[in-house]
Amino acid sequence: MAEVAVIGDVGGHADQLRRALRDLDGVVVVQVGDLVDRGPASTEVLEVVAPRLGRDWVQLIGNHEAQYLQGQEVFWPDPLPREGVARLREWWADGRMRVAAAVTSGGEEFLVTHAGMTLAVWQELGEPESAVKAAELLNERPEVIWRMGVHGRDPETGPLWAESGAALHEPWMRYGGIVPFGQIHGHSTVVHFGDRRWTCDGRTRQRSTVDWQARHVRVRVNGRVFIGVDPGHGRHGAQSWEPLRLGDAEVH
Repeated sequence: MAEVAVIGDVGGHADQLRRALRDLDGVVVVQVGDLVDRGPASTEVLEVVAPRLGRDWVQLIGNHEAQYLQGQEVFWPDPLPREGVARLREWWADGRMRVAAAVTSGGEEFLVTHAGMTLAVWQELGEPESAVKAAELLNERPEVIWRMGVHGRDPETGPLWAESGAALHEPWMRYGGIVPFGQIHGHSTVVHFGDRRWTCDGRTRQRSTVDWQARHVRVRVNGRVFIGVDPGHGRHGAQSWEPLRLGDAEVH
């Protein structure tokens, strides 16, 4: 058991990624996807990540990577150059980029995906009892992973598109059974970090705590914790943010 760091959406900001990696020598990294688009240096981000894959780096797929795969529709108005697209397709084809990972830390078990596993998706996959099993099922690449729903707010949206709050947290909070594991995700958040403004109401807000400096949001979900790590870099990069560091941890 050692330390694991989870890095949220990078969004084409190579300098932000390099800054985060300065303090992570010897630490296993799980990156939740959305390496590319928005920022000025998506190709450079891929160059930073490429030599680390297969060593101490677990790369997950986000919706911004998924759009560049065969058969998917490109939605970003300023798409990656051809060499960047080829690199992502190679990572997907040979398994270096996956859908999910499972992490244990301090006796707690977390499923790590880009946007989170909704209650409906968990039920559709047969209600796996562990994060390890849930990650295995998602990494088999079932059709559900591509499901977008209505702007990601549909409770049946897949783990590349589910929105925090309405799609992810609220259905799990209404669930009458035992929530089997915690989750760590990027993609979206229930707050706006720039002006420290909440973008949700009701139970989700009541059960949330925010680390405004690190840009992490923890939501208590029926005995488990769902942790959002999307720093919201946008086009210019966040002024302050940190990877989520988990002690006494292991990636499965």
